[in-house]
Amino acid sequence: MSRLYGKPLPTGSFAMLLLFVAVLVSAVGVSYTAHWNRQLLNGLYAELSVRDKAQAEWGRLILEQSTWTAHNRIETLATEQLKMLIPDAAQVRMVAP
Repeated sequence: MSRLYGKPLPTGSFAMLLLFVAVLVSAVGVSYTAHWNRQLLNGLYAELSVRDKAQAEWGRLILEQSTWTAHNRIETLATEQLKMLIPDAAQVRMVAP
């Protein structure tokens, strides 16, 4: 039997001490896990925000690309800047391979 200051300890006190330590460790573990979970969730929301901004930028770039490559715009640039013309049927020659 254990002794404390010369007096014997009650038989259940060691078990109670172990249970108290286990509850204390469990409480600290729950608190740490909740904090870690919040940090991970904040990181997830930040990454989702970055993804949404990238998707919006991608949409704008696709729209800009479709504007710059429109057939009508390319034809206008070819005729005005490069002085290109659509040939008549008589001017077209077929070349055999």
